[in-house]
Amino acid sequence: MPALARLAALFVALLMSSAAVAQNKVPAARPLEALVKSSLMTFNDANVTGNYTVLHAKLSKPFALKFPPDKLKEAFKEFSEKNIDIDVVSAMAPVYDETPRVDDDGKLLVKGHFATEPTRVKFEMDFIPSDAEWKLIRINVKLRPAS
Repeated sequence: MPALARLAALFVALLMSSAAVAQNKVPAARPLEALVKSSLMTFNDANVTGNYTVLHAKLSKPFALKFPPDKLKEAFKEFSEKNIDIDVVSAMAPVYDETPRVDDDGKLLVKGHFATEPTRVKFEMDFIPSDAEWKLIRINVKLRPAS
């Protein structure tokens, strides 16, 4: 194998291994915030439109297999029935109630809220590495009084 081909193969191997290692750590602050917000905005869009196919497509495979779009719609029907729209969180920074961490099973656990008034948007999300990115394996969103 020519030296250039070996070097290219080594570079590709390093990139692949660094992506795998990166998913064993909590993302840096900005990528973590982007992950939280994009997950919540996809969730919100599904609830506002009643179309859960995009949310379903962004789920991890185990979550997607367990919850097809019609089951997602049923699970979150309270949000759509009450016309709940949480898009305001896209302009706010999340407040983490616990330090985000990767557990022993390799899941990224994120729990927090947005300081919305008069109602807090609280969230708990678990992600697993899939296709070189973090994908939802669990999502729980609640609205609670801000007090």
